[in-house]
Amino acid sequence: MKKRIVSLVLATVMAFAMLTGCSAKKESWKVTCPWAPSGVAAMVSQKAAAKSTDYSDKITLVAEAIKGDAATVNTWVASTKANDKELVFAGEGLFAITEILDPAKLQFSYEDFVFVENLYSSVFVLSADSNLNIQNLADLKAYVEAGNTVSVAVNGATGSEAFLAAALFGSMGAGDQLKLTPYQSAAEAAQAVAKGETNFAVSHQSQILETFQQGGVTVVCAFDEDAIQSGPFAGVEGVGAAGYPYFRNRCFILARKGTDAAKVAELKNLYDSILADKEVADWLNDTMLLEVDTMTEADVQAHIDNVKSIVNEYKDIVAG
Repeated sequence: MKKRIVSLVLATVMAFAMLTGCSAKKESWKVTCPWAPSGVAAMVSQKAAAKSTDYSDKITLVAEAIKGDAATVNTWVASTKANDKELVFAGEGLFAITEILDPAKLQFSYEDFVFVENLYSSVFVLSADSNLNIQNLADLKAYVEAGNTVSVAVNGATGSEAFLAAALFGSMGAGDQLKLTPYQSAAEAAQAVAKGETNFAVSHQSQILETFQQGGVTVVCAFDEDAIQSGPFAGVEGVGAAGYPYFRNRCFILARKGTDAAKVAELKNLYDSILADKEVADWLNDTMLLEVDTMTEADVQAHIDNVKSIVNEYKDIVAG
């Protein structure tokens, strides 16, 4: 009888251990993208989620996109706490631009989060109506100095693209000539120049590629330090080399402040493994025209500070 009881106890303990072990292997982390489901960040998030089970038997990433920007992140912060299995994306748009221009929109600060990893970096480009025959920064400067109106399509009235345009043309002394035309999405803004609605656009490289290949636009410059090194826009010069301000578009992966440090490290290792995957890296570089750009907390703070300095210097042009 005693042996039977002992056997039953052991069987129960083993079954419980197996169940708890299985539940640990099936830990799902929801990753909320606060931008359009058809946008760049949402697409990369879906790719990362699909790869997560290849690199972890404990964590599965589940991608979700809820367009709303600050409103989506406000809701996320209000409904989560430390150690909830939830991640969210944010970037310089919220932590540098909105924080300065419209802080009342934010029911959070950077201190409400803990940084996990940077999902990607995007080097935006300036495209021009091909009829203008503007091939590079020298041509652009000549066009501006001739007193021509500069109409630029951007995603949103006060987004990253608007400030990159304001910083470039403002540095050229053409802030008064600049007319920013906001669109509801990055894809719409990229196509506006080809439709003749504006004569320039600031966009992700991938969003202007087809129009470029069809001859509808030229790509004048890249918002980076140096020229683009590879891909269809290889050789396009960087504005930084000519002394103009710039920043890259980045996508921070964030957990709730107070989340266990070991779990944050585990999530970071998972994302680092996914981003190091050759298939993922090739897809990011060749298809999405993005870069793998892992970052530290210090890198993030330097990025936010740089964008804030640009926002403070050129906000009157954007608001204007």
